[in-house]
Amino acid sequence: MVEVKTIEKPDERRDFPGGHIEALHLTGLDFAVGTFEPGWRWRESVRPIVGTDLCEVHHSGVVVQGRMRLRAADGAEAEVGPGDVYVVPPGHDAWVIGDEQVVVYDVGGQMAETYAKSSDAGA
Repeated sequence: MVEVKTIEKPDERRDFPGGHIEALHLTGLDFAVGTFEPGWRWRESVRPIVGTDLCEVHHSGVVVQGRMRLRAADGAEAEVGPGDVYVVPPGHDAWVIGDEQVVVYDVGGQMAETYAKSSDAGA
């Protein structure tokens, strides 16, 4: 079976302060487009929704636009920008750098399934 969906018509959208996730669910693939506005920071925007100290979602994907800084629980930091492919394990903070919107395509699945859902919703 061949499945095709377009990011222009996501299956669901989850809004949070300073950004949103658009998710597509296909057989064997949960795909997310994350959009983060200048000034967005996980700790301030998503943490109050999910109730964890750090982001506990595993991310795998590519940055399409903008720049973002990542900081792991152990203090390791990295900066990603357009064309960078990333893998970020659970236990991190992240924030937009500069005044350009950040857009990421996340193929790890967990972002499309649980990101920015309240702990009451199973995230």
